[in-house]
Amino acid sequence: MSSRGTAPVSPAGRAVLVTGASSGLGRECALHLARAGFHVFAGVRKAADGDELAAVAHGSLTPVRVDVTDDASIATAAKEIAAAVGEDGLWGVVNNAGVCVAAPLECLTTDELRRQLDTNVVGQLAVTRAFLPMLRRSRGRVVNVTSGLGSIAVPYMGAYSAAQFAKEALTDVLRRELRPFGVDVTVVQPGAIVTPIWGKVADAGRAALESVPEGVAELYRIPFSRFLHQNERGARASSTTPAHFSRAVARALTDARPKSRYGVGADVRNFRVLSRVLPDAALDRYLAPITR
Repeated sequence: MSSRGTAPVSPAGRAVLVTGASSGLGRECALHLARAGFHVFAGVRKAADGDELAAVAHGSLTPVRVDVTDDASIATAAKEIAAAVGEDGLWGVVNNAGVCVAAPLECLTTDELRRQLDTNVVGQLAVTRAFLPMLRRSRGRVVNVTSGLGSIAVPYMGAYSAAQFAKEALTDVLRRELRPFGVDVTVVQPGAIVTPIWGKVADAGRAALESVPEGVAELYRIPFSRFLHQNERGARASSTTPAHFSRAVARALTDARPKSRYGVGADVRNFRVLSRVLPDAALDRYLAPITR
């Protein structure tokens, strides 16, 4: 099978792995791809989440327990999936698993920074490496999920932006390194979408302020709290939905000639344009109201 034909790729008979499928965008994406005809291996951390997904998907989805920050867990998942797909190989890996750490950088603990990067960057590359033998066999695809914050670094989202910028860079390199083997690598950049992650982001952000001396926390409390509120309000007002995201991932897996990047949402497209046309000083002024 080749990913470089002239007609869209049929999902029938093709297997894909979606990491971070327990909730949010990953869950919606896994179910969407299963409905589209793929056989989906849904990466989850808890057996109960996998059982619930399998029941909803009615047989077209196989849950696989995988922790992207644990090499042994990744290796076990790869062995299980390799046995299931056999010589056909794996058509796609959707690296969706991730966390979002929001905090002023002065208030960010080293452990939280490591958690952000280990999950969203190191773990995603570890997953890709483990499944590359299967992807080369099928001449399949890697889809890395980033966000609009992989184009612009926004105040109070420094750790998350760093992870997304890094993942964008890794995607560019993988796309160039794996092209000779017929493996396409692409990015899907979702914008603001209402998912359960927003509550987790706010809770973790407030905890970050509590971890530093009161004098430091006081410097950021009002603007950061306002930022968290406006961020969530913006997501709730967004017209972009999990379905839009899922369809973009499906396109990345089935387009005859996949794009290097699929933006999902007007905010992502705006960020990409601003990052290209505005000089740093102008971009600083544009983002300055966040910190006031």
